[in-house]
Parts: sequence; C-alpha cells; structure tokens
Amino acid sequence: MKLFPFFIRLAGIFFLPLGVSTAQTLSNYPNRPITIVVAYATGGSTDLVTRVLAASMSTHLGHQVIVDNRVGGGGLVGWSSVARSAPDGYTLLATELSFAIAPGLIKNLPFDARKSFQQVGMASTVAHVLAITPSLPVQNVKGLIALTKLHPGELNYGSGGAGTNTHLGVELFKNLVHVQIVHIPYRGAGAVLQDLMAGQVQMMISAIPTALPYVNAGRLRALMVTDEKRSPVLPLVPSANEAGLAQMKMNFWLSYAVPTGTAQAIVERLNQEIVLAVGHADIKKRLTEMGLEPVGGSIVQATQLVNDEINRWSAVIAAAGIKPL
Repeated sequence: MKLFPFFIRLAGIFFLPLGVSTAQTLSNYPNRPITIVVAYATGGSTDLVTRVLAASMSTHLGHQVIVDNRVGGGGLVGWSSVARSAPDGYTLLATELSFAIAPGLIKNLPFDARKSFQQVGMASTVAHVLAITPSLPVQNVKGLIALTKLHPGELNYGSGGAGTNTHLGVELFKNLVHVQIVHIPYRGAGAVLQDLMAGQVQMMISAIPTALPYVNAGRLRALMVTDEKRSPVLPLVPSANEAGLAQMKMNFWLSYAVPTGTAQAIVERLNQEIVLAVGHADIKKRLTEMGLEPVGGSIVQATQLVNDEINRWSAVIAAAGIKPL
C-alpha cells in the first residue's frame, strides 16, 4: 500500500511535462512571422485568396503572415518544400485541386499527399470557367467543339503547368468530347491569361476569380462554367449541365495544411484563425465578389475533402487513359 502514493507521484512526473509543454506551445505561439507557401506565381486564384486571408490572420495573430510564391514543377517545388519543413506551425501550404490531382498524375512524388501533411482548414470553393480568346469565331461550347473537330490539332490551350487544374481540366474536356487540342504549359496562370488575351493561345480552363476581371472587361469570352448551376458572378454563362457536359463539373477548392507532426494545439489554433478570417464580413464580401464561396469548417472536413478529391482525380486520370508523368 505504501507504494501506491509513489506511483501516483511518478505518474505525475511523466504526465505533467506533456500538459505543460502543450500549454507553453500555445502560449508562445506564434512568436515570429508565419509563412504560407503558394506553389504558383502571383496573380492566380490561390495567390489572390491567400493574400486576403494572410492580411487578416496577421492582425489577429499579432505577427506577420507572409505569402511565399515558390514556383516550379507544376506545384512540386512548393509542395515539396513544405513537406520538408519543420512541423512547428510556422510554415503552411496552400493546397488546392492540383495538389489532389498530383498523386494520380505524377510518378514517384517526393511526399505522400495524405501522410506528409495535416490539413488545417478550408478557405473557399469555386467552379472553373472555360474561356477563349475573343478572336476565335465561336460563341458557345457547341461551336468550339465543332471548330476543333474541323481543325484537329490546330488549336491550343494554355495551362499554369503540367498536372495543374488548368491542365487536367482541358484534358478532361478533350476526352469527353473527343477533340485534339495542343497543350502549352506556362509557369503560372497569370502568364497564360496574357497570351490568351493576345491570341497566342486559344483557350484555357481557369478558376473563376482568375479570369473574371478579363471576362467582365470583354478581353476573354466565357463559354461554360464547370458546375451544375450558373455562377452568380457570371449569370449569362451556361453551366456544364446546360452545355450538355455534366461530367465537366469541377471545383477549385482551397485549403491549408502543415507538415505532419505539427502539435495538435497549433493545428487547432490555425484552424480557428482561418475560420475567423473566412467568416469576417469584409472578407466574405471580397471572396463572394471574386466569385468564391467562403467555406471555413473543421479540420476533419478539410481532411475528408482532400482525401476524397485525391481518390476522385486518380480515378478520372485512369479512366481517361492519361499516363502518369
């Protein structure tokens, strides 16, 4: 019986530091700037939304949240850099549709998209838009399909890089309507848009916020929104269902992750900050005006979404006969 109090004290020795460490982790976090890595060039949807959230998070966290554009390899450079980062809560990754596409499209990824990262929280979701250069003599999807079949292999499309949503979205379109269109990869969506407006490439599929200003200015012609319904910010553009291509439904979602091993208390704090930022009235208004649907949500919901999207796009890639790069 005399040994029982000893074991109680011994247990306290082992368990107390863990609780104290967790409390200290939260009380000291953050104590320096936080970096959110965007794996694409400035000007794209991921970059635009992340900068809006970073500004709000900087205010609430009391330390600057920096957006770091690490471009290359269709996202691989940025993704890999965060996978190798210390799991201390000071480096986040903006994950989106292309991140979920990568496991089915790229051989020998230097990380496991599910196991190397802990999802933290979602920011937004939005459909894509199929846009063409105004000089192309078509007014709708039906006309575009007819033109590409009349001139197989003569039209081209730009993407933000091999394996990105802007690449695979058009590949999905090509396989659904059985047309030949040449792929021209760029280093980011912003460069594609410039050449698309100039007529150097004829078409692209882009997340709505990226293309919206140019569509509204008449510098691009939108033919279809990749959703079952029309977008509130593009009310005159037919949905995929209306265009007879229900299988073209694809959303550009944006979520944030940290390297696996990051303390759960920090993950939860970051989720709270993301949800707070997304739920702020001014930010919700800005995201909605960009054509985005603010999301927020829990860590579990973000994790489930990313896992489901990885499964979905791996199946789409296999069904389309696209061989891993």
